[in-house]
Amino acid sequence: MSGSLWAGAAVAAVTAGYALFSRRLATTVVSAPMVFTGCGIAIGPIGLGLLDLKHDAGPVLTLVEAALTLVLFTDAMSVRRRDLRLGGFLPGRLLGIGLPLTIGAGWLLAWPLLPGLTLWELALLGAVLAPTDAALGKTAVSDRRVPPLVRGGLNVESGLNDGMALPFFVLFLAALPGTMTSEEGAAGVFWRALVLSTAWGLVAGGLGGWLLRWSRARGWISGDWRQAFVLAVAAGAYAVAVAFDGSGFIAAWVAGFAFGVSLRRSGPAEAPAETPAAAPAEASDKAPAEAPAAVDDSAGLTAHLADLLASLSFLVFGAVLLGPTLDDLDWRIVVYAVLSLTVVRMLPVALSLAGTGLALPTVAYIGWFGPRGLASVVFGLLLVEEHVPGLQLLGRVIAVTVALSILLHGMSAVVLAKRYGAWYRKAADRRPLREDLPGDAEAGHSPTAR
Repeated sequence: MSGSLWAGAAVAAVTAGYALFSRRLATTVVSAPMVFTGCGIAIGPIGLGLLDLKHDAGPVLTLVEAALTLVLFTDAMSVRRRDLRLGGFLPGRLLGIGLPLTIGAGWLLAWPLLPGLTLWELALLGAVLAPTDAALGKTAVSDRRVPPLVRGGLNVESGLNDGMALPFFVLFLAALPGTMTSEEGAAGVFWRALVLSTAWGLVAGGLGGWLLRWSRARGWISGDWRQAFVLAVAAGAYAVAVAFDGSGFIAAWVAGFAFGVSLRRSGPAEAPAETPAAAPAEASDKAPAEAPAAVDDSAGLTAHLADLLASLSFLVFGAVLLGPTLDDLDWRIVVYAVLSLTVVRMLPVALSLAGTGLALPTVAYIGWFGPRGLASVVFGLLLVEEHVPGLQLLGRVIAVTVALSILLHGMSAVVLAKRYGAWYRKAADRRPLREDLPGDAEAGHSPTAR
């Protein structure tokens, strides 16, 4: 039996094992990323040796790229424009001010701690470790004791900041000599990866949403194939952009947002019922008030597949990135990883929320829950494909930072959500709080499902 078959059997066994205990584990501090990362270490080079980046690079990159594509599409698809306005300031400040400051802080702090990396390699590190992944500490953004404004703001930030970090990542790659992207030049990358990929994403997503609504209005598409159609739009947006040397990730992210907007904007239309029994369900699909739910129902297959591939990506992360890194740790790497999860995240958040009137415990809570997860893992593996000169050191830093985030954010989510919720309840009883503004954490699909 070949090594690849044994690796496949091990991955299947881990997935099946976690599935059997998933509901029980959901009530504990043990998260899915913890389980899959730990099992990845066990089957990687420092364990059983069943999965190795040197021999399995192609399948590994395909898996994680597919995972990020679907996550980008479904997260962007679930975000409505009113989510960015509701509560006014929080998502806009975290994304418009906090994200660029986080990239800059990660860039600057890496300079004295990681000698040997060039200016653009340091910038790449800042961009790779800037996106957050709410799934790593999902209790922190799903616990009903936390005010809706905070839950909604963190959810929207997590759903959009990986896509917003992509242009920085692509442009820094283009500026770094020796990479495949740099061969095209900054101008070519700007037009193909940013402008054309964005335009194609708008067309693919907007047209796809309109076609789905058009077909549903006539009763021509079944529920099962409606979900398959969404998956096809996500895959098509990515594939066409890559075929024209653009950014498939940017195209998928923009397409997801355009798809959701197009599907919600379409007016209601009556359709003939397939059967008398199906009539009530079909009628509910056509009511304008049900548009957000219809979007989520249509994305069910894509979202579930994204969740599965994301979990498997953490298994790959443990095997091919984290495992080998544990054999060659350096104090500078650990220090930078700790700073990345604290100072690099929390200081920009504090600056972006200055003057909003939010209490210090709220600012600290939002600042702490900026886990690094799937997007950072995928960006890190893409550096392998791009032949980045400082890859060895960059890979170790990314691996340690994400691993610490999986552990610390996963273990602290339940405890801190409970304590912060208790503080909020007592403080709200004494005086009006800025945190009392309405949020939208309950509406739509949440990125924390991963």
